[in-house]
Amino acid sequence: MLTLFKLILILSAFFGPETKEADLLRIELARTSKAAGGQVVRHTGFALSYNESWRIPNWVAWELTAEKAKGTVARPQRQFEPDPQIRGRQAEHRDYSRSGYSRGHMAPAGDMKWSERAMNESFYTSNICPQLEELNNGKWKNLEEHTRWLAKEGTVYICCGPIVAAHPQRIGENKVAVPEQFFKVLCMKRRGRWQAIGFVFRNEKCTGGLDRYTLSVDEVEELTGHDFFYNLPDSIEDEIEAKCNWKGWQ
Repeated sequence: MLTLFKLILILSAFFGPETKEADLLRIELARTSKAAGGQVVRHTGFALSYNESWRIPNWVAWELTAEKAKGTVARPQRQFEPDPQIRGRQAEHRDYSRSGYSRGHMAPAGDMKWSERAMNESFYTSNICPQLEELNNGKWKNLEEHTRWLAKEGTVYICCGPIVAAHPQRIGENKVAVPEQFFKVLCMKRRGRWQAIGFVFRNEKCTGGLDRYTLSVDEVEELTGHDFFYNLPDSIEDEIEAKCNWKGWQ
């Protein structure tokens, strides 16, 4: 019989030398195409792939449990600041000032209340994208709140990020790219069955119910070029990523 250690060694050989052993058990992580690049950074409460050309992340991934969703750490009164782990040029707090765009969290501060360190790290600009306020405090916030509700039933694996045009609008001295759209994909084992769903919002005021913005994970992968939930067994991944069943998430 294979021990867990031997299994990890086999999987490590398959995924390559850059794969961390801990990543083999992290369902929320995504893979980005080599063309897109991206420096992968791991923080206390989330991981991200940073796109230096855009000065924003390719994606940000984290897991939310019932226990984490009960956190009580207060949101700090602080400016956003560059990520000390990132190599290369980054956005700064002032790039967003008077730009017409809010500083939109990808991994929300509301999901980091279980740890003061995780909360503080969520204010790194590597976790932030230019979002119109109407989206940031509208449907994007609604989906964050809905995900925290889902976490009461079990662990939710989450990945989100921007969808950026070939020649995007830029803001600030550091020329931060403004996304045209944002995606979020969710995966969890609910009522004994694995399921997954995707969402895509334009960077504008979005109206109506969340069901208007749902897609299958396969469709979000097609839009973004990312590979989500790749650490699941292929038989499960292929099945759940092809479906888009909003009723299963209510």
